[in-house]
Amino acid sequence: MSDNILLACCGALVSTAGRLVAPRRPDQRFLANLTNAGLPRARTTVRLTALHQADQSAPTAIVAEGLRKPRRVAMTMATYVIEHPQARFLVDPAMCADIHERVLPEIPQPLRRVVTPDKNVVGLPDALGTVGLDVTDIDFVTPTHLHWDHVGGLLELPAKVPVRTLPVERDTALRSALGFVTGPLAGRDFDTYELDGPPVLTFARSHDVFGDGSVVLVDLAGHTPGSVGVLLALDGGPVLLAGDAVWHGLQARHLREKAPFPGNLVDYDRDLAFAAIHRLHALAPEVTIVASHDRDAAAAFMPALAR
Repeated sequence: MSDNILLACCGALVSTAGRLVAPRRPDQRFLANLTNAGLPRARTTVRLTALHQADQSAPTAIVAEGLRKPRRVAMTMATYVIEHPQARFLVDPAMCADIHERVLPEIPQPLRRVVTPDKNVVGLPDALGTVGLDVTDIDFVTPTHLHWDHVGGLLELPAKVPVRTLPVERDTALRSALGFVTGPLAGRDFDTYELDGPPVLTFARSHDVFGDGSVVLVDLAGHTPGSVGVLLALDGGPVLLAGDAVWHGLQARHLREKAPFPGNLVDYDRDLAFAAIHRLHALAPEVTIVASHDRDAAAAFMPALAR
């Protein structure tokens, strides 16, 4: 482990104690100036299924800085299947069956202790099999960002399945910045896009994947340079897959960032990341936010046997 990483870990730990007592305050001026551009008009709807792959739990006060109740929150690592009339694709192909051996060794040890899932990991082929799908049924993947626990499942997908991401996210990931690993990305075809569309809801930029308003990517930069949310038009109403802009829905509800440890280590830009939480907090109640690691939020879209 480099001296820089060790120093960063020590600094984050020192900062955490005070922030658990006095969390970062919301920026009320920023909130007041947010505008709601409204939902895109969707001409079709999609189907969303969450596939459970691994479990974790964490102190609530660390996940949502300073919150004391509940004492711990249930966390998950899941892959999200989106079925559109034109394609079937994955958001955040999270885990391969041997993630502990093939991927986690690339993570520095202090951070690895915090983020490692429990040992009973369901590989991506087995997870897809629970809903009658095979890895060959997937047309492409659209990760919310390229951190290790959102692309580990690529190791079990055919090499021909392209990865759709922003150029800045791809370039940052391939430099092996903290939180990124190169193993799952090696040899993959990247199909890049830009957030070249208009404001949507409280988000300044967007990209309409199919041009019909059913799957719209929105700017959630902060946790990583190219983090996006995936806004879906479902029959039951709009759902936003928020990736790691928040690890748990409590952060958006209470407007809390992660504690400095591990937030200072895993967030690319803490100010931008906090601004993204403000944008999520300001969403209308009709939009269901699914933080990628929020077990209860993901469970609402899991097959009954996985809940």
